Amino acid sequence: MSVRKFLLPVSSMESAAAALQAGLLLARMWNAHLEVLHIQSDTREIAPFAGEGLSGALIEDMMSATEREGGVRVRGLQALFAEATEAAVVPIAAAHRGTNEPSASFTTLTGREEQLVAHKARLADLTIVPHPLSGEDVSAAEALHAVLFDSGRPVLLAPVAPPASIGKRIAIAWNGTSYAASALASAMPFVRQAEAVRILVCEDYTRPGPSAQEVRDYISHHGVEADIAMFTSVERNIGAGLLAAARAFNADLLTMGAYSTSSRLRQLILGGITRHVLENAHLSVLMNR
Repeated sequence: MSVRKFLLPVSSMESAAAALQAGLLLARMWNAHLEVLHIQSDTREIAPFAGEGLSGALIEDMMSATEREGGVRVRGLQALFAEATEAAVVPIAAAHRGTNEPSASFTTLTGREEQLVAHKARLADLTIVPHPLSGEDVSAAEALHAVLFDSGRPVLLAPVAPPASIGKRIAIAWNGTSYAASALASAMPFVRQAEAVRILVCEDYTRPGPSAQEVRDYISHHGVEADIAMFTSVERNIGAGLLAAARAFNADLLTMGAYSTSSRLRQLILGGITRHVLENAHLSVLMNR
């Protein structure tokens, strides 16, 4: 089992740069194809505002301004893509046909971003999402949510700064849930070629399910030896404790299950483990549910 297709939705220059470096690093690592996707706003969606008291002329001006801004944004992203692929020595190709070399492409679509990203992500082995905080990018946050909840596929949150490596030292956040198991399954191609793997467990984080020792035994069937480390909350924050444990291991990839719709409110009340990790992680985070 290997990873052959990555998807990277980008919306702004600020948040795209580090994520693009991460995507190209992974494309080279797996000799895979990286599809960079930019969704442009459909200017026709502005028209309904005409019923809110805006004149037809003003609506046209708003549509023209949106088109101009969109054109400037897409040209900037295309230039960034061309520069990054050249520096990484990754050929630009419309599609990847299983050749033993990396490739990349840039696709532009028009429509609702969260919907189109989710649809495209369903046929990607892994979707890389720019860190929302790297550019205070609302679109990046929406893309992350769309992939997690409407694609059925795993997502990799890119770090704020370009990473030197991804998947050499893997920390597995384990709490026994089906979401943690789903994230682990998605990460197994990385786990099989990692230099070191650590299973992180916390008494306050654990739910009914397989133990950390059982996870270790499962991973050993894939020829990988992992160790187990207990971590504790930092100032009563489990998410902070998890990130501290990952840093102590010098991990460059953290895998964890994402919150479910039904337990989202409960997790927010408990401190929001997923939310804290998303807002504060400085390493790549692979999530699934």
